[in-house]
Amino acid sequence: QVQLVESGGGLVQPGDSLRLSCVASGRTLRGYAVAWFRQGPGKEREFVAAIARTGGYQYYADAVKGRAVISIDNAKTTHYLQMNSLKSEDTAVYFCAADQNIITSSLRTVRGYKNWGQGTQVTVSS
Repeated sequence: QVQLVESGGGLVQPGDSLRLSCVASGRTLRGYAVAWFRQGPGKEREFVAAIARTGGYQYYADAVKGRAVISIDNAKTTHYLQMNSLKSEDTAVYFCAADQNIITSSLRTVRGYKNWGQGTQVTVSS
């Protein structure tokens, strides 16, 4: 079992950038798919970005494509979400997730991931 802890959230202004981090403990994320999801007020948890288990392929939600970059460090212990040109609609609790058995077709689904962090709040407001 891997434990995940997010950090980096906060209050930012529209147009600002933010980098979220997700640190894994218990084992490395080698062989895992890693992802970010978010849940806005009164909304369901939604997919933001993912890196597949193999090949390093990246996937993004249309809402963040071109503004977000997901990455993972060489040690496979921390993955990141860089968000640029933030908008008020990006306000949400952001969750990191990881799974070692997920298939590509499930990368965008909440149910595809076994391991989750506790979430970090991102508020975009002037």
